[in-house]
Amino acid sequence: MRSRATFHPFSLLLLLILMPALPALAAERWVMVDTERKIVQVFDGDREVRRFDGAALGRGGTSTVRSRGDNTTPLGEFRIHWINNESKFHIFLGLDFPDFEHTRRAYAKGNLNIDQFLLVTDSLRRNQVPPQTTALGGHIGIHGLGNGDADVHAVSDWTQGCIALTNEQIEEFAELVGIGTRVVVQ
Repeated sequence: MRSRATFHPFSLLLLLILMPALPALAAERWVMVDTERKIVQVFDGDREVRRFDGAALGRGGTSTVRSRGDNTTPLGEFRIHWINNESKFHIFLGLDFPDFEHTRRAYAKGNLNIDQFLLVTDSLRRNQVPPQTTALGGHIGIHGLGNGDADVHAVSDWTQGCIALTNEQIEEFAELVGIGTRVVVQ
């Protein structure tokens, strides 16, 4: 017959006192893009680390089902998948677009055939950059102006579907995030 171990309340208290403090769990670093207020925020958990005002979006507005050439900024949850520090837009942080949700919606609407659907979803399952040349388009990210006109940026949405910050803002933003950072565009 097995005996059941029992702890005296004092023993349990002593164990808790002597046990080394567990390291605090690090809050997730993530990004919120508020498309209505044109704000990009970087968070640690629920604490705002930095806010960038004056973001520009796609000149076609926003959408939940984006198509190549419609110049819309896709809404949803993405991850930073690659970084190009030598982009014509100064710094380009590419998102994993098209993602599963956009691909599923496009397939359901008949905008993608089964081969394109499987090509995109298989690459996402393997954590690879999804094909950027399907009917959904691609090369969506957060970037700077490069040699673009700061005056145009200040007053209009001018991108082909990306989120744009000034060159100074994108430099600071790129220091705060990295590959794998979650980006919520809403």
